[in-house]
Amino acid sequence: MTAAALDGKVALVAGATRGAGRGIAVELGAAGATVYVTGRTTRAAESEYGRPETIEETAELVTEAGGRGIAVPTDHLVPEQVRGLVERIDAEQGRLDVLVNDIWGGEHLFSWESPVWEHDLDKGLRLLRLAVETHAVTSHHALPLLLRHPGGLVVEMTDGTEEYNAANYRVSFFYDLAKASVLRMAFALSHELGPRGATAVALTPGWMRSEIMLDHFEVTEENWRDALGKEPHFAISETPYFVGRAVAALAADPEVGRWNGRSLSSGGLAKEYGFTDRDGSRPDAWRYIVEVQDAGREADVTGYR
Repeated sequence: MTAAALDGKVALVAGATRGAGRGIAVELGAAGATVYVTGRTTRAAESEYGRPETIEETAELVTEAGGRGIAVPTDHLVPEQVRGLVERIDAEQGRLDVLVNDIWGGEHLFSWESPVWEHDLDKGLRLLRLAVETHAVTSHHALPLLLRHPGGLVVEMTDGTEEYNAANYRVSFFYDLAKASVLRMAFALSHELGPRGATAVALTPGWMRSEIMLDHFEVTEENWRDALGKEPHFAISETPYFVGRAVAALAADPEVGRWNGRSLSSGGLAKEYGFTDRDGSRPDAWRYIVEVQDAGREADVTGYR
């Protein structure tokens, strides 16, 4: 993809403080887009995550990559803030070409393998609000602007493909429900946007080397393979920029409508569009998870990246 592939295009990456959101914002910028990045952690205030990444840093990375990054502090559970965000984009750009609903915020709110009657109810309901309600609020306010010009793209970010999640219990009741809901959101939006000239898809990264995951394994991006002693299957992992390149490829595809309503993965789209991760590999995590990890085989990424 050329650096000018998205020149003149305007994107909103909702939930771009860190992880996939940051990777997506940066790669849209690398393709030339103007990218509005939102989140609750700024240099002046932090969210309950208590982490150092900020939306200002993400915006600066977008600009360094060749685009124009604009940080707008936004709590997507507050409709008035989201409406103000969209009004600002309209006033400053007069258009919105790409909406990425990546709001999550649930890392500290779910318990592994806890049945619903044992799971903390307040945390579970908070997770659903952050992971589902935020996407609905953002789409409600942003889509009229996106539909103003034909060819708009909405990307609903989730964890797991439709096929995988339909057959597998994902972590716990609330986590499973949240991720399934986002997949269904993309399906519903595809029926509402398709006849109006826009496209909606669901997209999942594979096992992503986010800032939180690297910290969990006590490694950095430079020495991430040191984590394989603790978790050999981490060998299939990918950077947040891999799924970012997937979104940039979709946004630059004049025939993107062929994907309307589909559940997509970063590894699957890499085969379609020919992009790679930053190390030149193409990790196909979801095929690996089914054929190797879930099958109980020893970790071996040969043929999967």
